[in-house]
Amino acid sequence: MSRISFENVEASVRDLRVSRAMGRISSVGGGSVRVAGLTRAAAIGDLVRLDAASGPIGGEVIGIDAEGITVLTDATPRGLAIGTRVVHLGPATLSPDDSWVGRIIDPLGRPLDGRPLLPGTTRRGIDGDAPEAATRRGLGARLSTGFCVFNTFLPLVRGQRIGLFAGSGVGKSTLMAGLAQKVQADITVIALVGERGRELREFTDRVLGPEGMARCVVVAATSDQSASMRRRCAPAAMSVAEHFRDQGKQVLLLTDSVTRFADAHREIALTQGEQPSLQGHPPSLVPLITGLCERAGPGSMECAGDITAIFTVLVAGSDMEGAVADTLRGVLDGHVVLDRQIAERGRFPAIDLLRSVSRALPHAASDQENTLIAEGRRLIGAFERAEMMIQAGLYAKGSDKTIDSAIHAHPLLDNFIAQSETKDVHGSFVSLARCLSRKS
Repeated sequence: MSRISFENVEASVRDLRVSRAMGRISSVGGGSVRVAGLTRAAAIGDLVRLDAASGPIGGEVIGIDAEGITVLTDATPRGLAIGTRVVHLGPATLSPDDSWVGRIIDPLGRPLDGRPLLPGTTRRGIDGDAPEAATRRGLGARLSTGFCVFNTFLPLVRGQRIGLFAGSGVGKSTLMAGLAQKVQADITVIALVGERGRELREFTDRVLGPEGMARCVVVAATSDQSASMRRRCAPAAMSVAEHFRDQGKQVLLLTDSVTRFADAHREIALTQGEQPSLQGHPPSLVPLITGLCERAGPGSMECAGDITAIFTVLVAGSDMEGAVADTLRGVLDGHVVLDRQIAERGRFPAIDLLRSVSRALPHAASDQENTLIAEGRRLIGAFERAEMMIQAGLYAKGSDKTIDSAIHAHPLLDNFIAQSETKDVHGSFVSLARCLSRKS
């Protein structure tokens, strides 16, 4: 962990302001607050502080017209009244620092673990821009993940962006924690969007553990917080990841989940008056998600760092045609589908291999490795197509050589997918070759 320097203290003092623009509440209702007097000072997305009788409340500017601004508060508007003072704080920014490694913060860079935290020396906007497309490098070298299935069938390479698609309770968070601990990276940044409050420390203390947290920055906005805070969480984590990427480091970014990020945006968009059109989501959802995803990936030619990103998506009833899931499938470099039926029969990770794909293939593997991958997929597909007939006792051994081989290989491949102790890619392919050599 980096030590705090004098520059951190200087940056913290530099953020102090002698004076700020101020307005007054003119109306409260409809899920938002109207403020007069800040029209010329505020911009969309700026932060404000409402000095309510019950204590200060944060807020975000979501609308501006000639008569005033519209503010979405970060808490219930209890204690707000006509004439309540509203202080303009400026744009939502972060100042990430190397000393943040091992810490838990909120989307505004404030500590959640009870210890003091100083800002870094450089401010970043939460809603940053992706590197210029023409200057970006291609995907990098294959990464060892600690999971046989990701080392072989679904390879992960530097700068790749993949999605984990799953319903609730299928092992998504556990798999994400395993990847956070085992994937090769210098720094891991984790965004927990809309998680239950009690699960935050459980995730950091038990699931990640001290070893996992030693290289992690966790950005969290719990389910009881406002839509503004939940929507800021994923972009804030991306800003932290960009800080380390710009230092030339290999960053692993895990976001759980994009679905809750989209839900938070929907709440805000409806308050702004935007009409739902994409299965209940506003039209602005697509550029929001694609803009977030494009910020991850390989860095520019001038920077040696990359952001390898894994985004989780909650899909109800394994419906991959929802607005969020469909948008992500189109923009990411691969998708991994977790299946409830596989989880219920006790195999972890519960990956439906035939519905999952890594767009790093075939370039991420050698010709010999691609042959093993193709043969494994062929046998798994043959077994699934004939499974109902096999279980019903209608298949006679010897009727089809491919199905005979698939029946013999199925338990071996199923066990192979569940393996998570292999330390490198080569060892995973050795295990896969051994499974396929015993297929008949």
